[in-house]
Amino acid sequence: MNIDSIKNGIVIDHITAGRGMEIYNHLHLGDLDCAVALIKNAQSRKMGRKDIIKIDEAIDLDLNVLGYVDPGVTVDVIRDGVLVEKKSIALPAELKNILFCKNPRCITSTEQELPHIFRLTDPEKRVYRCIYCETKAD
Repeated sequence: MNIDSIKNGIVIDHITAGRGMEIYNHLHLGDLDCAVALIKNAQSRKMGRKDIIKIDEAIDLDLNVLGYVDPGVTVDVIRDGVLVEKKSIALPAELKNILFCKNPRCITSTEQELPHIFRLTDPEKRVYRCIYCETKAD
């Protein structure tokens, strides 16, 4: 299989195999007017298998989404066909409007204009809790 290189855009690399579609959906990449390639189960010397997403346009990405879904990914910024920046992503300390509190008694259930904010409480187990009611995210 042959996927062309991109001249200006972003490559999300080192995605755990099978997680590419989840990232694609969380970032709403289907709404873009540019070419987006999702490569699943590509061979990788480092990971065995991996997913890759190529976006043929320089866009702003929510790095917190990437860190939450798959903290091992890298983001490569390409300009004029040359790699100009490589970002390593880690678990974010806080998530805003990425997760939504499922507790019906949480204030976010009645005050819908409030942002849904979750803080990382246990990095080893990847546990996030609502800042308003302390409910653990699923």
